[in-house]
Amino acid sequence: MNRLAGKTAIVTGASSGIGHAAARLFASEGANVIVNARRRDELDALVEAIARDGGTAVAVAGDVCDERMAQRLVATAQERFGGLDIAFNNAGIVGPMKPLQEMAPSDWHDVVNTNLTATFLGAKYQIPALLQKGGGSLLFTSSFVGHTVGMPGMAAYAASKSGIIGLVKTLAAELGGNGIRANALLPGGTDTPASITNAPDAGPEVLAFVENLHALKRMATPEEIARAALYLASDDSSFVTGIAMLADGGVSINRT
Repeated sequence: MNRLAGKTAIVTGASSGIGHAAARLFASEGANVIVNARRRDELDALVEAIARDGGTAVAVAGDVCDERMAQRLVATAQERFGGLDIAFNNAGIVGPMKPLQEMAPSDWHDVVNTNLTATFLGAKYQIPALLQKGGGSLLFTSSFVGHTVGMPGMAAYAASKSGIIGLVKTLAAELGGNGIRANALLPGGTDTPASITNAPDAGPEVLAFVENLHALKRMATPEEIARAALYLASDDSSFVTGIAMLADGGVSINRT
């Protein structure tokens, strides 16, 4: 449908999972996509796949926790495609799952820096570029964890992902008058390489447990979450800002 025709988008965490699926979907909808992750080989393969499908993408490998990377991503969008219209700040980590009193400060900082501080750095440089284009869409991957559900062993993750929702609400209020929308996407359990269901020691009982947490009794595919991201990135959601949008298969409301 070319819902993103003529637009330029940054997608972080694009080497696999939700970011990978979103980059391919955004490109198929007409966007020029700047893809970012730490793994260069996976990014190059993604760019090649997008090109084979008739899309346009550029890989910029590096760590989103590095402020220079945030600057470089925006500079690439401006230099290669004349500006920035969409930023999907999706990169994130779960970190060690353990009780708070057993968590090392370094583990806490790694999770918070990757999931929350990096989104601040991304937005800090994305906002001026969006203002230059007269507006656009800022999108952040948050989580139902820490928002509708508390899960043992996930204090750092929950705190960082909840922080994104607060950031989004503030950005929406600050930037709405300038045509910039800011929203958070909250996926449920998604079948990605980072999922606990794909851990080396995870047996079929782990998958069954996670699936049963959801009202739909299954996990999402990355492509399903990417379609939710497309809605928030595109003009389909032109009057939507400041929200925490659940795409969680009913995990937030399920009690059966």
